[in-house]
Amino acid sequence: MRTRTLGGTGIKVSSYCLGAMMFGQWGNPDHDESIRIIHAALDGGINFVDTADVYSAGESEEIVGKALTGRRDNVVLATKAHGQMGDDANMSGNSRRWLVREVENSLRRLQTDYIDLYQMHRPDPDTDVDETLSALSDLVRSGKVRAIGSSTFPAEQIVEAQWVADRRGHERFRCEQPPYSIFVRGIEAGVLPTCQKYGMGVIAWSPLSGGWLTGRYRRDSGVDMSSGRARRLPQRFDPSRPGNAAKLAAVEELIKIAADAGCSLTHMALAFVTAHPGVTSAIIGPRTMDQLTDLLVGATVTLDDEILDRIDQIVPPGVTLNAPDGGWQPPALTDPAARRRPLAARAAG
Repeated sequence: MRTRTLGGTGIKVSSYCLGAMMFGQWGNPDHDESIRIIHAALDGGINFVDTADVYSAGESEEIVGKALTGRRDNVVLATKAHGQMGDDANMSGNSRRWLVREVENSLRRLQTDYIDLYQMHRPDPDTDVDETLSALSDLVRSGKVRAIGSSTFPAEQIVEAQWVADRRGHERFRCEQPPYSIFVRGIEAGVLPTCQKYGMGVIAWSPLSGGWLTGRYRRDSGVDMSSGRARRLPQRFDPSRPGNAAKLAAVEELIKIAADAGCSLTHMALAFVTAHPGVTSAIIGPRTMDQLTDLLVGATVTLDDEILDRIDQIVPPGVTLNAPDGGWQPPALTDPAARRRPLAARAAG
């Protein structure tokens, strides 16, 4: 397993990061099996594990904590905060009030006294980034957190956070965790160049686009919308939607390219992501041991320019085939009221 430096932190991480989202009720509820998968990943050369408080309501962090007993010092451990963790309106977001409380919860669930990388899972329009960075800086200085990062932030908010950190003397985000795959290339236009400009590491999530780039979903077999992620996230899987129909068509062409490259579609998709010079590590999220075994084989696959050029012809650089796969949209797009004057103001001219 190759290693790369995470931004300018000096921390060496494997080119594959073990994502723990599928450990727990969201994926594999068997704790013992999940722990065996984590151990096999570490034995296979992965030294980087990423989870989040919101994954199965903290259960993923608990599983990771148990798995790392006796191995914690050899693992770069990352987790995230932002998502709703209870009925209280203040049990979410990027506020100082919540982060100071939630980091303690994550430390307890992970059975550790420090987190190597603490990330804001999504932007929070209700919280000034100065407030967030101030709180995170205190956590770094207290020794509870080693480095901080963002996840699924647009380029303009990454820049804002860098400038605020510089002007106010805060710790700065040292990495970004965006969605990136052959099907989700929007970050190539702004996010990846911005991260490269500021020397930030990039940890790509969903490099297999939720299973689309394993060949699991084909034109002749369709998509089972009655279970799993397809049921939870129909906007990303429903084949009647134009963006998902485009993914089905692209899969057929990409399978041919992978065959010519001498590898599986899965391995080609992972190699595509790690080939970008701005990417530090790609997150793999196995639910079973067989999935992990197959994913680890792909760590040595590299793609030549001819194959990358052919992929560009199927999905052009900077294009995301299905907008909901982008992970986050600003309120200005999701809330119609943000784009319309009040009726009284419109009536008044």
